[in-house]
Amino acid sequence: MNDFNSEIINEFRGNHGVVGGHFEGKHLLILHVIGKKTGTERLYPLVYTTDGDALLVAGSLGGAPNDPVWVGNVEVMTEATIEVGDSTLTTKPTVLREGAERDRLYAKLVDYWPDFLEYEKKTTRVFPIIRLDPIS
Repeated sequence: MNDFNSEIINEFRGNHGVVGGHFEGKHLLILHVIGKKTGTERLYPLVYTTDGDALLVAGSLGGAPNDPVWVGNVEVMTEATIEVGDSTLTTKPTVLREGAERDRLYAKLVDYWPDFLEYEKKTTRVFPIIRLDPIS
């Protein structure tokens, strides 16, 4: 995990899910991802918004030319652990790469985090949307 992510995760955990800086006032979660080749768990702090009970994140990687590696790993996972505030939840992840539902959910994310529009300017790829539905 890089230093930037480590600092955000430490701040998140030390402040009940609240962080400052560029993410101040925004909803953040920590996504636990298991590498499909390595089996190693990695943690990713991500901005999220909601759609009903589901939490939504995007694989934007700041507009990099390729999807973040974690998206491909989540795509093969049947369950994903997330941290939200002081809670740890098990979710069912669904990766949406195209279609009307993906576009609707992406519009919700852009409305919540307009930085995605800036990220789009750096690439020609369509950002995958990951829907995380809590499992009871």
